[in-house]
Amino acid sequence: MGRAKLNAQKVFAQTHVALYRMSRGRLGGRFRKSPVLLLTTIGRKSRKKRTTPVLYIEDGENMVLVASNAGKDRDPFWWMNLKDDPSAIVQLRGRTVEVRAAQATPEEKSRYWPSLVKMYPTYDDYQKKTEREIPVVILRPLRSKC
Repeated sequence: MGRAKLNAQKVFAQTHVALYRMSRGRLGGRFRKSPVLLLTTIGRKSRKKRTTPVLYIEDGENMVLVASNAGKDRDPFWWMNLKDDPSAIVQLRGRTVEVRAAQATPEEKSRYWPSLVKMYPTYDDYQKKTEREIPVVILRPLRSKC
């Protein structure tokens, strides 16, 4: 991928995060009708906070994400960061929640996958595009979201 495309993606993500935060999720809280949260992780190399908009579904208090990286052959940075340190912060509209991440078991993934694909059908295309098994990630709140 060229440098210009990477820079454009970075600017888009930064703008998305800023609009989401400023509007408490009214702007940027959806992508193609799918809900979006802001996920803040600690960079595994830089140790700096990194915030990324990510699509999700809810399962009770848990949030379920797909580490698709648009079907690329490597995991997204946010998932690599969570594998290094599973603690994270999620902004859901106007609420902030501390969470702990875990990769879904194969059984959990098979249960969640149909709902994830219903929310965002392109996930099936991404899985076909890559040889890696795309992880499903469960974020469990450390405290209730109330």
